[in-house]
This record gives sequence, structure tokens and C-alpha cells, in this order.
Amino acid sequence: MLQSLASNSCVRLIQSHTSTWYFVSLVLGYVLYLIFGAVVFSSVELPYEDLLRQELRTIKKQFLQENECLSEDRLERFLKKALDASNYGVSILNNASDNWNWDFTSALFFASTVLSTTGYGHTAPLSSGGKAFCIIYSVIGIPFTLLFLTAVVQRIMVFSTRRPIMYFHRRWGVSKPLVAIVHATVLATTAVCCFFLIPAAIFSALEDNWNFLESFYFCFISLSTIGLGDYVPGEATNQKFRELYKVGITVYLILGLIVMLVVLETFCELQQLKQLRKIFYLKKDKPQDRLAILEHDQLSFTTVSNRATVYTEGKTQPFVRVPSLVSPNDDPMIQ
Repeated sequence: MLQSLASNSCVRLIQSHTSTWYFVSLVLGYVLYLIFGAVVFSSVELPYEDLLRQELRTIKKQFLQENECLSEDRLERFLKKALDASNYGVSILNNASDNWNWDFTSALFFASTVLSTTGYGHTAPLSSGGKAFCIIYSVIGIPFTLLFLTAVVQRIMVFSTRRPIMYFHRRWGVSKPLVAIVHATVLATTAVCCFFLIPAAIFSALEDNWNFLESFYFCFISLSTIGLGDYVPGEATNQKFRELYKVGITVYLILGLIVMLVVLETFCELQQLKQLRKIFYLKKDKPQDRLAILEHDQLSFTTVSNRATVYTEGKTQPFVRVPSLVSPNDDPMIQ
């Protein structure tokens, strides 16, 4: 008996906190996914890092042996200075001296990566004034960019998603959820072709050292706003039409980001995903004001019902008492 009561209480406890248990499972799943990614990246990249370290040590040792007049300490200081400059986008190589990082087109490209929070990191402000302006510019510009993207996506969604779904739903009589799934699939496929596959083929043709996988990798890292900065177009030596190329990349990043947001918003409006999200949300409690209104309405309804009952009961009796007549002479009209 006690065991059955305990099991029933446990079942009621679980059922009353279903969304909490779903949320806990979601958090655990996310942590496990992070650990899974760390294990895979570590197992795949660590051997390449070790190989590169050994190769650099060998080259450094060989260079010092061939140049005995140069001490290891002086070489270390020189390499540190060169690497620090490289982190700011400045290279000491002769074939890279013609590419300026802060001409107008490069600065425009940098501003677009800052406002879109992509942030490749290949170029950074050198001066204290530039760093201070970057902070102020970002504080104002990032919310402004979010407002701009939200307004643009909301207008595009009307013509790209909502109206087509309603048209096919009314014209062909197909269920709305089915039309929404097919439409989202077609839209995502079109976006992948127009903003990933085709640009990747173009980048692999324009960039000398990029293959198709590296170009596709750049498109994905950029449009997902990850922005690792290991691949940045337009930085090759003697790049033809570099200014125009940088402007084109800036336009591509802005348009691609808008399209990605439209696709994500289209998938978020699917009924299946809405139901999936609801199981992780807290149930909305009724506000106190709403409860007070309901109680007031209940009291009002009870009062009206009581008055109606009294009125119904009183309706069976006459409102004016008529005296009973014993004889015709008692009638005052006859008298």
C-alpha cells in the first residue's frame, strides 16, 4: 500500500514538472554536445598541431645553424614583433606590402564584419583612438543592425513565406503544415545553392590558394557569423580589382545574412518546431489582475443569478393586492 502511494506521488511529481524535466534534459544534452565537439576537435586537430610544432622547431634550428652570427634571443624578439604585427593584419613580407588594411574599401569591409558580429579578427584597430571608436561604434551600430535586419526580414517574410503558403493552401486545398514544410525545404535548398555552392565555386576560382571545400567553409563560417578569420578573401598578393572585390564581398555578407535569417524564421514558424519548443518552456501562470477580473465576474454573475431567482419567485404573486368582493354592493364603482 505504501509502495503504491509512493509510486503515485512520484508520478504526480514528474507530471507536474514535465517542462522542468524536459529543460534539464535539454541542458544535459547541450553539455554532452559540447563535450562531444571538444573530443572530436581535439582528436582530429591535435596531431596536426604537434606536427606543425615539430616542423617549426626544425626550421628554426636549421636557420640558427646556418646563421651563427644571429643569436636565438634576437631571433625570438624579431619573430615576436612580426607575429604581433601579423595579428593586427600587418605583414612584413615583400609581396604583401602593397595591400593596405585601412583604405576605404578595407575599412568598409571591417565595419560590416563588426556590425554583423562576424569579426574575422584578421584586422584590428592599432591606435587607442581607433579602439575607443570601435567600442562606441559597436554599441550604437549592433542594435541598429539588429533593428535593420528585423525590419527587412519581417517585410521579406510576408512575400517569401506567408503569402505563398496561404496561396497554395487556398488554391490547392493542401493542409497548411504540409505546405509550410515543403516551402521551408525549397527555400532552404535555394538559399544553399545561391549563397553557398555558387559563391564557393566563385571564390575557389578567384582565390589562388582556395579549393572548393575551403571556399564553402568560408561561406558557412561567414554567414553563420562565426568568423574565425583563417580564410579572408581579397588578401592575396596583387589581387586584381581588390577595391571592387572587397565591396562585392561586403554586399554578399549583408545579403547572405538577411537570407539566412529569413530561412531560420521560416523554419521557426513551422507548427512542428513550435510544439517542440513548447515542451521546454515554462507554463504561463494567470496574472493576478486576470484572476481578480475572473473573481469579480464570478461575483457579478452570482448576484445577477440571485436577483433573477427572486424576481422569478415574486412573479407568481400580483404586484397589487386586489381585495376580495363578497357582494356586488362592495364594489366602490357600483356604489
